[in-house]
Amino acid sequence: MAEEKLIRMATLEDAEAILGIYAEYIKNTTVTFEIEVPTVDAFRERMERIMARFPWLVCEINGEIAGYAYASKHGERAAYRWSADLSVYISEKFHRRGIATAFYKALAEILRRQGYFTVYAGVSTPNPKSEAFHTALDFRNLGEFRNVGYKLGQWLGVTWYELSLAAYVPEPAETIGIDVLLANGGYKDVFEATEKCIQ
Repeated sequence: MAEEKLIRMATLEDAEAILGIYAEYIKNTTVTFEIEVPTVDAFRERMERIMARFPWLVCEINGEIAGYAYASKHGERAAYRWSADLSVYISEKFHRRGIATAFYKALAEILRRQGYFTVYAGVSTPNPKSEAFHTALDFRNLGEFRNVGYKLGQWLGVTWYELSLAAYVPEPAETIGIDVLLANGGYKDVFEATEKCIQ
């Protein structure tokens, strides 16, 4: 039987499964600087806050959530509002399947359609695999904040990567919320295209 691979918008009902993936990163890695695993309710509230404006995606392999990715606000000041940050987490069981690539391509295109111009990703360093991943997707290395965090007995840096989504124009139109894009159905073709990245 052929394996079923699906990328879709997350729902709040996915919170527990998504947190199950994220908790392993919190407890056992320096990929995230978060140290304590949030409660499911707190995590659900976090999802709801982000999903009010930005895309939050999950990947299902044969009905099991294999990973998730989302965009979020880059900065609080108004002039930042055409930029966004990206985050992606894949269950260890599904590493090296092209899921992260599919997520990033999908997020970049959805955000472009929402009217965003630039996306950023912060990578805790050293992390050669993630650094190579972002470089392969044409992100530009902006430099490292050295020794900016301490977790699991080591000082860590964060290297920031940047990807331009569209030509920079004077007087850019305001971005639209993800709800508007969803209401217009302006995203389903993105999933069909990027699911082909999954092995």
